[in-house]
Amino acid sequence: MASQDWFDKDFYKVLGVDKGVSAADLKKTYRKLARQYHPDSNPGDAKAEAKFKEISEAYAVLSDPEQREEYDQIRAMGSGARFSAPGTAGGGGFDDVFSRFGQQRGGASGGFDDFFSMFDQQGGGFGSGRFGQPSGGFRGFGGPQRGADVTARTTLDFVTAAKGETITLQGEDGVPFKVKIPAGVADGQKIRLRGRGRPSPDGGENGDIVVTVAVRPHPVFTRDGLNLRLTVPVTFTEAALGATIEVPTLGGDPVRLRVAPGTPSGRVLRVKERGIHSSKGTGDLLAEVQVAVPSHLDDDAREALERFHALEPKENPRADLMAKARQ
Repeated sequence: MASQDWFDKDFYKVLGVDKGVSAADLKKTYRKLARQYHPDSNPGDAKAEAKFKEISEAYAVLSDPEQREEYDQIRAMGSGARFSAPGTAGGGGFDDVFSRFGQQRGGASGGFDDFFSMFDQQGGGFGSGRFGQPSGGFRGFGGPQRGADVTARTTLDFVTAAKGETITLQGEDGVPFKVKIPAGVADGQKIRLRGRGRPSPDGGENGDIVVTVAVRPHPVFTRDGLNLRLTVPVTFTEAALGATIEVPTLGGDPVRLRVAPGTPSGRVLRVKERGIHSSKGTGDLLAEVQVAVPSHLDDDAREALERFHALEPKENPRADLMAKARQ
């Protein structure tokens, strides 16, 4: 069963998104916030660290379709709902919940049926469903509670995240545990170790360990999904006359690329299947050409360029730009 704080926390508000946000937009928003508040970007800033934990918790729930559906259903009950044992403070919480499901229609049984139907309860009885293990009677509703999840965080270098590796982390109790980092793990992604969290207080299943991964930027490569991008400088003559150049790959031998004559800055050259390798597929290497302008010329080079300038076509490369600006 989801913890009480699901009633009290508005994860959509934490991330600054609407309830109907798509998975893609949710991920984009989370990545932006994670980069802004990540502890590595804000060393010693307790408020930033707390905010990072808050947005990570919100994204962990909303990015999982099953948890998001359950969260929306539980939040729909109203923030006043409490699951308290009879006779304790707040014991009227049952009324708070079941009054939302038509308690007034004629007894508590109808309210129970409506309530459990929200969670795909097939039989409508107390002894089954997602709130506890089959045990019959009221024990099914208040049955064995799942142990709490334990959160952890690790920062990986770019190559390790791309290639995958088994690393060792230290748990809250000081006991080390191993985590297999899958190839292609992305910045902000979570790895869940099933049943490795805190034990149940009453014989239920253990919680999980949830590891949030941060990936350090690479000085050359950036990720675009499964593709790797880099900027490749070429000389003016290489771009104008054409050339074969070498381009680095991530953790491998360089590859040779053909730059066609007349290649402009910004053109992207693609190398198939030299991007990120993961269980979801393999990306490409995308090399964006950038024409490098020399900052210093000796007299001979300057004279040669002046001769070229006198011979080059008298076309204004900005003519089309000017025409469009006047429209």
